[in-house]
Amino acid sequence: MAETDALRTIVLKYFSPENIDSVNIFNNRAIVTLINTPEDTSKTEALKAEILQLEGVSKATIVYTTVKEDENDHHWKIRGVKKIVAVASGKGGVGKSTTAVNIALALKRLGQRVALFDADIYGPSVPTMLNYEGAALISKDGTTFEPFEVMGLQTMSIGTLVDRNTPVIWRGPKACGALQQLLSDVNWADVDVMVIDMPPGTGDIQITLSQQVRISGAVIVSTPQDIALIDAIKGVNMFKAVNVPILGIVENMSYHICEKCGHKEYIFGEHGAEDTAGKIGVDFLGGVPLNIKIRSHADAGTPIVESEPDGKFAKAYLNIAANIIKKLNYQA
Repeated sequence: MAETDALRTIVLKYFSPENIDSVNIFNNRAIVTLINTPEDTSKTEALKAEILQLEGVSKATIVYTTVKEDENDHHWKIRGVKKIVAVASGKGGVGKSTTAVNIALALKRLGQRVALFDADIYGPSVPTMLNYEGAALISKDGTTFEPFEVMGLQTMSIGTLVDRNTPVIWRGPKACGALQQLLSDVNWADVDVMVIDMPPGTGDIQITLSQQVRISGAVIVSTPQDIALIDAIKGVNMFKAVNVPILGIVENMSYHICEKCGHKEYIFGEHGAEDTAGKIGVDFLGGVPLNIKIRSHADAGTPIVESEPDGKFAKAYLNIAANIIKKLNYQA
C-alpha cells in the first residue's frame, strides 16, 4: 500500500488525477495506466526515471489508453472521482448527515481515498461536523475550486455558498445549478469513493441529482419506527425509478444501551429497518445505536469515527463501510 501510494505521488507530478486510470507494483515492476492524455515521450522517460528510484522497483511500464466520451451522455462531468455513493433518506430527522460523515471517515480508515460532498441544500451541516464552517472557497486559476482537506477527506459543501442562518429558498433549477458547479468545478484528486450527503426527501431536486450524477449506488438511512420506514421505502423506489442501484439500508438509532446498567432498549422499535430491507429485497448494511456521544461529537466537529476510532460506535460505522465496499466491488 505504501509503495503504491509513493508511486501514485510521483505520477501526479506529471499527470492530472482524471488521466490516471491505475497504478500498481507487481514483481518489482511498476505499471502505470493513463487514460485520455496524449502520449509524450519526454514526459514518459522522465516519469520512468523517477519511478525507478523507488526502492524495490526495477522496471517501469507506462500504458496510454483512450476512452471516447459518449456524446449522448447527459451526466455531469465529475473528474477525478471513480465511484459515487449517495447517502439519502426519505425524510429529515433520521440522522442522515451524521451517518454520511461517519461512513466517509470509515471508508477512509478502510483504505479508500474518499471525498465527501454536502448536497443537502435544506441544512448543509457537513462544514459544522468537519469543523470548516466559515472557510472561504479557494481557487488557484479563477475558474475551478480546491476541495477542503479535512481529517483525510476531500470535501465541499453547498453551505460554503450561503450563510448558516439564512434559509435557502431556491427553486429546483437554481439549486441544481449550484450543485452542478460545485461538483463539476472542484479539483477532486484521485478519489476512489465520493460520498454525497443528499437532501432529504424524494422531490424534484433529489430526482434531478439522481439522474444527472452517475451514482454507483445509494444508501438509505432510516430509523426503526414505522413512519420513518414508510418514507425509506419511498426513497428506495425513487432510486429504482431512475435506475440507481440500491446498496442497502442503514438503521440509525437502532437501540439505546444505558451507560449505567447496560440495559438495551429499542426505543423506536426493534429491527424495523432490517425487516423492511428483507421484505423489499435490498441489503441491510448495519445498524447504529442511539448515543449522546455520536451526536455531541458531530456537533463539536469531531465525528465519532475520528475521535474514538477504536470505540464500539466507530466499529458500527466501519462494519457498514465494509459492506458498502463489498457491494461496490461486486458491481465492478
